[in-house]
Amino acid sequence: MGVIIFHARLAQHVPRLVNFATKTPGLKELIQKAAGLATEREMPPFATKTFKAWYKERGPRNPEGSPVVLFPDTFNNYFHPEVAKAATEVLEHAGYRVIVPQQPLCCGRPLFDYGMLETAKAFFDRLVEGLCPYVREGVPIIGLEPSCVAAFRDELPNMLPHEEDAKRLSRDTLTLSEFLTQEAQHFGLPKLNRKAIVHGHCHQKAIMGMNAEQELYSKLGLDFEVPDSGCCGLAGSWGFEHDKYDLSRKIGERRLLPTVRNVDRNTILVADGFSCKTQVEHATERRALHTTQVVKMALDHGENGPEGDYPERRYPDVILDDGKGLKLRAAAAVGGTVAAPLLWRLRRK
Repeated sequence: MGVIIFHARLAQHVPRLVNFATKTPGLKELIQKAAGLATEREMPPFATKTFKAWYKERGPRNPEGSPVVLFPDTFNNYFHPEVAKAATEVLEHAGYRVIVPQQPLCCGRPLFDYGMLETAKAFFDRLVEGLCPYVREGVPIIGLEPSCVAAFRDELPNMLPHEEDAKRLSRDTLTLSEFLTQEAQHFGLPKLNRKAIVHGHCHQKAIMGMNAEQELYSKLGLDFEVPDSGCCGLAGSWGFEHDKYDLSRKIGERRLLPTVRNVDRNTILVADGFSCKTQVEHATERRALHTTQVVKMALDHGENGPEGDYPERRYPDVILDDGKGLKLRAAAAVGGTVAAPLLWRLRRK
């Protein structure tokens, strides 16, 4: 789990095969047990087309607009590309020319959880090298995953204290909300008169704070509440580990998950962290949206938002290409039939 970036880079070549393996009963449990993961958890599916691949095929817009770099973090590139697409379209609607680096860059945030500091430093070296041409020109770097932005702000300058480019990168990296509120005088924010429940990521609350998000939601016109929900309980890969699952759920059940279950079906749920979104999706019938998806909703549907309940259903995090996965799904029954007896024997042994 600490080197998820390597697994993700491999999986992007055969995403349907990987998703087949992690969704097939029997085979799924074998993989999770071998990896020390809780079998109660569903493995997040890999996108059949990454965000960077989508952007490369589509190309940039607004050639005369002010440039901004949208950082393609591991989670929003390989797992939730629709979030990054929405951010691209929101920034372009505001008139900016969005740049998406194509190099395999990663902040290395999961590495810290497992003490892989030397590897994390190597990731930071490559990160600074890849982004320094932009920061030297004063181009803002926008991050979508709070834990990644926190790593830019906190771990990066601490691990590379004598590198000026690292200091510039740490200073010039913003969350989407920070950037939009900072630059709002140059464009008009849309309005969205809806109720919302907001959950802040732990790294964000500890390092960046939630002031920019709350200012943005107010400018949008949201009637929002930020409950004292503490940690979602998933905490990166921690809640995926088999011996942490029960405590992970108990932490979520303290406040966040009951709050989600009790809100009206037309209330918007907002959480920017991949872990937070995953915990909500695993434990409830709802799914939280990223801030950029909420802004996109306002642009798409106007101040009243979409009609009907469960507004998140119009804004998926990932769209799986079912058309080309029919053979794998047909093989799932066979795979499950073969794997289940093997799993049963291993459990008895």
